[in-house]
Parts: sequence; structure tokens; C-alpha cells
Amino acid sequence: MSTEDRPVAPRSLAEALRARGDAALAALLRSRPDLITPVPTDLTQLATRAGTRASVVRALERLDRFTLQTAEALAVAADPATYDELLALMAGDAADPAVVAALPRAVHALREQALVWGGDDRLRLVRTARELLAPSPQHPSPTGLGPTVQEATAGMSPGRIQEIVTTAGLPSTHDSVSAVTALTGLFGDRERMAALLAKAPADSLEVLERLVWGPPYGQVTADPAPRLRWLLDRGLLLPTAPGTVVLPREVALHLRRGLAHRTPEPVPPVVEAAAAHRPQVVDSTAAGQAYTALVTVEELLKDWDEGGPAVLRAGGLSVRDLKRTAVALDVPEPVAAFWVELAYAAGLIASDGAADERFAATPAYDEWREQPPAERWSRLVTAWLAATRTAGLVGGRDAKDRTLSALGPGLDRSAAPEVRHRVLALLAALPEGAAPDPESVLARLRWERPLRGARPEDDLRGRLARWTLSEAELLGVTGRGALSAHGRALLGAPPAPAKGPEPEPSGPGDKLPVHHHRSAPLTPLSSTEQAVASAAAARLLAPLLPEPLDHVLLQADLTAVAPGPLERPLADMLGVLADVESKGGATVYRFTPGSVRRALDAGQTASDLHAFLAAHSRTPVPQPLSYLIDDVARRHGQLRVGAASAYVRCDDDAMLGEILADKRAAGLGLRRLAPTVLAAQADPAGLLAGLRAMGFAPAAESAEGDVLITRALAHRTPPRSAPEPVPDGPPVPDDTLLAAALRAIRAGDLASTTPRKPGTAPAADGALPRTDSAETLATLQAAVLTGEALWIGYVNAEGAASQRVIAPIRVEGGFVTAYDHTADEVRTYPVHRITGVAELADDAG
Repeated sequence: MSTEDRPVAPRSLAEALRARGDAALAALLRSRPDLITPVPTDLTQLATRAGTRASVVRALERLDRFTLQTAEALAVAADPATYDELLALMAGDAADPAVVAALPRAVHALREQALVWGGDDRLRLVRTARELLAPSPQHPSPTGLGPTVQEATAGMSPGRIQEIVTTAGLPSTHDSVSAVTALTGLFGDRERMAALLAKAPADSLEVLERLVWGPPYGQVTADPAPRLRWLLDRGLLLPTAPGTVVLPREVALHLRRGLAHRTPEPVPPVVEAAAAHRPQVVDSTAAGQAYTALVTVEELLKDWDEGGPAVLRAGGLSVRDLKRTAVALDVPEPVAAFWVELAYAAGLIASDGAADERFAATPAYDEWREQPPAERWSRLVTAWLAATRTAGLVGGRDAKDRTLSALGPGLDRSAAPEVRHRVLALLAALPEGAAPDPESVLARLRWERPLRGARPEDDLRGRLARWTLSEAELLGVTGRGALSAHGRALLGAPPAPAKGPEPEPSGPGDKLPVHHHRSAPLTPLSSTEQAVASAAAARLLAPLLPEPLDHVLLQADLTAVAPGPLERPLADMLGVLADVESKGGATVYRFTPGSVRRALDAGQTASDLHAFLAAHSRTPVPQPLSYLIDDVARRHGQLRVGAASAYVRCDDDAMLGEILADKRAAGLGLRRLAPTVLAAQADPAGLLAGLRAMGFAPAAESAEGDVLITRALAHRTPPRSAPEPVPDGPPVPDDTLLAAALRAIRAGDLASTTPRKPGTAPAADGALPRTDSAETLATLQAAVLTGEALWIGYVNAEGAASQRVIAPIRVEGGFVTAYDHTADEVRTYPVHRITGVAELADDAG
């Protein structure tokens, strides 16, 4: 191939991007969506934006461990470096086959994300990435390498450099530059370096061994020990500051057998299965937990039906109210925080916005209750997958050392949806019915998104992964730790291959072999795809959920046993007539005088209650329960309470006398107004509560003297939308946006790079051409006759300026109709919006 036929190597990142096809540019914009917000005007601006510190840091944080190790190796290599030099740094003298096989993929990923550009003979890490990853005293490199000989000797006197060269056995030179070059060549030559180190004292070699894998810096006294002096005299250690020495990079690489990293990790850790269960067991267990999740959320909302806890001034739920909610749900406080946050994320609870602001159910809760159980579950888990609010943070501290409260600010973590999806996708890659070893899941996530300079306790992704595993079990997405069939469908993953059940492990510590199959998508689904996947999951779950029952079993000890879930009208009525005593596979209700009175207060009569129990009991109504209902009904309403401040009236004046004589009535401020009427200083509600505490069964009455039916009035917030997830940076652009952006970038790049005729280029790079109106019109008319293309500056109606290359077709009525090369279509432009025109060079295009 002649020199003219050989492709020209790019001289900058912009030129490298210019040589890419649309598919490669689209891949770049998908992997780094911040580059498209806003859309760059041309490829030069895209390259500039791709090299900014914020964008590069974000891109580096999203690299897997081996790709990041490759970038770190390039940062300590020559600039530019060849592929072979990079391979030597990554695979070492032993040429690790796994590294050799994985390195092309890593280099391709770095190129695709515009962190590396150039051919294999001139690989260049973008300058900002090199500055971030190259070793320095303030920011040590993860490689553990120090500065090069040239960097370490930059401030050293020429005489001292010549002394080192001579002591190292090299001929003296006439200048420091050649001396440093000779010393670098010695340290990079394996044979001569081995011969030099063979003469070193054993204790001097021990010093090198301590520094070889980093940190490369050490402390020395003003009078170094002989073992250190031997190394300093030969440049194997170089002073960087008073009392500080460093191991030069070339020396460390020789001692490491050429490796930039102590342990290259070209292959991701395998997610191991810790246990295996029959798929039917997993699905039934998960379905049972899914039903429990629905019941728990309903209990929470029922508890807050008449208005829940007050909203703190700073927002959120108080610690006391969270504890009270945990007791009501019979769960630990962190689990109660999860259910509260889940209901909030699903749009079922919100603040009512009143003056004394409280949390309450939203109108969406009533719609949710009427849906089939599987659809209700689907709505909850869909909200959980997409939510950025993180219940696991509740009780922790924010950056200002303030306590993070449930439903309060500061709980959003934008990485949460991605981590949840990724954890479940790893579970989907395991055999059907296999439960993962949690530590292997965390190890895999740390490989995919390694921590850069952070402490292990700051590993947010690791904590999110642990919370995901426990929350998925609570929701019934997993059963016994393994992903269920409906959980797999929720991710949009194909069904697991049909096969026999895996054997149960013989012991708790046994590991099972992992047989991978087609797994879930690596990225979260779009909203439309997720809706389809959620509907499929609901269809799989529906047959596994228990059918609601229309009966209970009444027992002689004033209890009723519900052997399964009850139909909603039966459950609602029983919840008024009795108190829940225990939950589980069967719910036990207990009838008490207070619970029966509650039903009577709600407008029921004794005959209604007898008929209800007879209709819904599979066993005869026990006599003690019938007596209890009749006894409470006989006394119910015998006393009447109304508003005076409050008053009590009763046809039995002896009963009123008994109340007045009771010491427990002292706080009510009672006095007799008439033989059958007592007045009270307490309000009606307080008077009702006080009399009931004394063992009476008063009933409230209206101003007309009728008994008030006290129904529980549901308190609802105004219509509220569920909280929007906080995105982790700009969203990944869809195909339509990508196509439009690429078209605009190509158009702007064509306009900015098309050659102009001499003397017509703008005074400053990127400036629009400027000509007066007469010259603009004359040039346009001439181009119509000659068919030549022109370069124009154009300002649209919004005031946005752009450069365009057009071929005018006609000019009339103050408009020019032209074929716009940058837009690849015919367009019409008002002449008064054209800032100027310039002719293109004869060889343009």
C-alpha cells in the first residue's frame, strides 16, 4: 500500500469521532447520554464535551473493573502507547491467556465511550482521564506505581544525575536529558536490570519488595542506612522531597514482571448458587409472601384511613409514629419503613396538604383496593422497581448529620432502580429454583462498578443490593431466595428452560454448580416494556394466590377463625365486629364488649349481627357469643350524650346517681340538671370515652335527640401523583432522539468543516459569515445560475444561530429556496435572517 492510500491517523479526538459511522456515534451517545444534553452543534463540540472532567468522571465510574484497569494501565504507559505495550502492562511477562483474550473487549469499550482514541499503533487516553488516573503524590494510582524516572528527576541537579548514572555502571553524558534517557533505558532492559539487582544487598532488595506494589513512597533520614544508600546511589530510589523517596515506575515494573496491576481481573466473578429448591416450592412460597405483602399494605392504609400521623415540620414521619406503625403491623421498624415508603412510591398515601398536615390514603387507594389481587401486587412491585426512594436509609444521617425519616426528604438514591434490576437479572441467570450466595452477588456488582477511592463502608451499591435481596423476598418476587416465575416475567426475561429439579444441597455450606441460560435484559425496561412485563407477571401469579373465603369458624371461647383470606365485605364487617388477635395462615378474631359496641355504634342492630354471624359461620353460633351481643345491645344507648358542653340523659335516675357517686367521674365535671339529665364540662367525645372507661355503654345523640350512627369516615387526600424517581443523570436517548441528534451534529459539522474560498473564512473560528444585504442577495442569485453551494449563517425565530451549506434553487419575494446539505432536504429561508454568505472552495465535498 502506498503512502497516499494509507488511512490518515486522527490527530485529535474530534477527528477520530469524525471518522466514525452513525452506528458508532449512536453507541457513544447511548453509553454517555450526558453528551447529548444539549445536542452539540458539531463533532468538535462533542469531542470537547466528552473531555470535560464531569463527563469523564461519570464515564469512568460506569466502567467494569477490567476495563477500568485497562484505562489505569494506559495512564501509566507512554502517550501514545501501542497495543503491544498495553498488553505487556496488563498481561505481564507470563502473558496471562485470560487477559490476552479479554483486552480487545476492554479497549473497544474505552474507544466506544471516547475515553481512548487512535489506532492500535497510537492509543491515546483522553487528557482528562489521564490526569484523573495517572499517579501523583496527592492521588496515588490504583496500580500502586510511582512517577517515571524522568518525572522523579525533574528537579534534581545535573551533577547528582551524573553521579547516579556513573554508579549504576553507565557512561557519563554531556547533559541531563541524555543521562535520564540512559537510566530509563537501563531500568527498562530486563537483562541489564537483572544483572544490576544481582549485585544488590539482600536487605536492599527487601526495601524494594516492600514498595513494589505500592504505595511507592517511603521516608528516609538525613543520613540513610547503607541498604538505602545503595539504592539511592544507583537511582533505584529517587528523592522527591526532603525525607521522602520514591520507587521509579520503570523499576517497579521490572520487579512486577511487567504487570501494571497486582491482580488483573479480566473475568467477572461467578454468581454462585448457595441452595436449590424445586421451582414449585419457590413459586408457592413467593406467592404466599406476595399475598402477605398485599395484606400488610392494606392494614397500613386501613390504620391511616381516618387520617394518619402528622407530617413533621421538616417533612416525613416522626420516630414515634414509625414505631407505632411497626407495632400495628407487627413488624420491625426497618420493615415498617419499607412498607410505608412502598405505599408512598405507589401513590397510595400522601400528605393531605391541610393546615395541620397529616398523611392519609389517596383516592388512588380506593381504585387499587378494587383491583384483582395479582394486579394490586403488580402495581406495588412495578413502583418498587422504578423508585429511587430508599427505605434502607431511614434512621441514618444525611450530610448535615440530620436523621433521615420515613416519607421525608433525602431518601432518593438515583442508582437504586439500576441496582435492583441488575441484582434480579443476576438471579434470573441462575438455574430455576437456585438461591444465590449473597456475597457472590456483591462481588459481581463490585466488579461491574468498582469503587474508586471510596471506603468499603461507603459502598452504596453494595447496601442497595443487600436491601434488594431482602425487599424482593418481602414482596414475593423471590421465594426462599430464588427468583420466582412471576419475578422472572417481571424483568422481561424468558421463562427458565424446562428441566428436572436441582438436587437439594447436602449441607448448608455446599455450593451448587451454576448452569447459565438466557437471562434478563442488562438494563431496566422502558415504561411500555415494563407495563407488558408486569401484566405477564400478574397473569402468572394469579393462579397461585389463595381464593377469598365467604365463611369463618365461630368458637365457644368468643373467637372466630378465618382459615384463609376473606372476601372484602366479610373482612370489613368482621373487622368492625371483632378485634384481630393473631395473624398467620389463619387469622383469629376475638369478640369483646367493646368490639360489639363498635358495631352497634356503626348502625348495626342485635338482629343484624345475629343474622350476619349465622350466614357466614360454618359452625353454629356459640351461645356465649349470642348472649354477649344481646347483653351489649340491651345496654347500648341507655345513656345519651349530647352537646351542652356535653350532657348525659337517662330515663333511669338511679343510674345517673350511680355515675355521680363514682370517683372515676370526678374529671368529667358532672352535675345534675334534672332527675334524668347531667351536665358535664367535658366535650361529648371525652364524655363518651370517660363513661365507656367506667363500664357503661353510652350512645351519642344529635341535636334532635336521635342516636348518632358513628361510621368511620375515610379521610382522603386531594388527588396526588406518585413521587417521580430522581434520574441518575440524563436518560438514555431513544432511537428517534438519537437519529435527530446525529443528523443535527453531522449537519453542524459539515457546515463548520467545509472548505471556504481564500479570504471568505470568518475572522474567528466558529463565527458566522458576515455580508451586507446587497452582497448576500447578489451572491445567492449568482449561485442559482451557477448551481454552486454556499456557506451561510442563519438565525432562526428563537434567536439560535447556526451554520449551513446550501445550494440555492430560486430567490424571490425575500425568500431563498435551497437544497440544505446539512439537513439533507429542500428548505426555504427568509433572506433577512441570513447573516452572510461565503463561497466554498472548488474541491469542497
